[in-house]
Amino acid sequence: MRKILIAMFVFVSCFTTKAFSDGHSIKMGIILGFTGPIESLTPAMAASAELAFKEASDSGSLLGGKTISVERADSTCVDSAAATTAAEGLVSGGVVAIMGADCSGVTGAIATNVAVPNGVVMISPSATSPGLTTLDDKGFFFRTAPSDARGGQILADITKDRKVKSVAITYTNNDYGKGLADVYAAAVKAHGIKVTTVAAHEDGKADYSAEVATLASAGGDAVAVIGYLDQGGKGIIQGSLDSGAFDTFILSDGMIGQSLVDAFGKSLSKSFGSLPGSTGKGAGIFAKVAKAGGIDSSGPYTSESYDAAALITLAMQAGGKADRATIQKNVMSVANAPGKKIYPGELKKALDLLAKGKAINYEGATGVEFTDVGEAFGSFLEKEVKGGKFKTKKQR
Repeated sequence: MRKILIAMFVFVSCFTTKAFSDGHSIKMGIILGFTGPIESLTPAMAASAELAFKEASDSGSLLGGKTISVERADSTCVDSAAATTAAEGLVSGGVVAIMGADCSGVTGAIATNVAVPNGVVMISPSATSPGLTTLDDKGFFFRTAPSDARGGQILADITKDRKVKSVAITYTNNDYGKGLADVYAAAVKAHGIKVTTVAAHEDGKADYSAEVATLASAGGDAVAVIGYLDQGGKGIIQGSLDSGAFDTFILSDGMIGQSLVDAFGKSLSKSFGSLPGSTGKGAGIFAKVAKAGGIDSSGPYTSESYDAAALITLAMQAGGKADRATIQKNVMSVANAPGKKIYPGELKKALDLLAKGKAINYEGATGVEFTDVGEAFGSFLEKEVKGGKFKTKKQR
């Protein structure tokens, strides 16, 4: 019953009274795991997407002055049935596109069972499973985050550069965890690093001492934790520290967030990881735009969320209509060259150019460039814990 209630948790964020009163409102959906194993990350992700929708609304240039209203829904991140029900609520409510979902398993379920059959574009800011590359999406699924096929290689490169000689690997037992663990394990082995064991863990347990004991018996200079910072991954770290099994943790993108540092403090001082991101021009501009909007942009996937929402608004403008088919038809053209480069905070400029029939190339916060299947090439940030926070060492 609780899962059903969570799935039906849909609420409306209204940017202006005008958005509901004058008939000019365009409904957009945001579906993220507001409850579940990454719930500490999703508020900033949602706020970043809403910032882009608000920027387009406030510009006065969107389709002759239309505004956007947003409906949020809870994906739970891990419960595909609940996520599908929540997405069905958005679609039946008339949203023209969906920013989301977040975790790979629920994203694939929503795309296959709801979005694609109803002709609704989804742009995920954070679903990274390699399996989504070959999803039979009929051209309706996009993602501003790059695939773990590359992310696993980057994390392996960092592991090598950090002089780790042997590693135990644990992963959350779902599409995201298994896919990334497979890529990472193969890549570290190719670097000559010994993989002592690869073991799955289930989220939602109160105690992970048995899983930690398995990892400890295999040994290793470090344990790679491919999971979620508010769930099993956190439990693995807690158990490792309590038992003294490991003190160096190699962290996947789903493990990187301030709540983890707040929980373990200096105990993470030897730890490192990676996540999609950029230190380029757009990233710096977005940090300022987000700060002005009261958003901490340092968390994972905030930039990708802003970019996903921005692309939806620009695709509508490029086609001159606020409908599902128009968005699907025009996402690729506004995301890629040729055209005038557009950065965060420049949506009015982009909308005005599109209204005049001019081409744009949305660079955004993350240097957006889509492959032919609609996913970002992307860049990655090497992260480490310094001074009680995750800090970026460099872009990869």
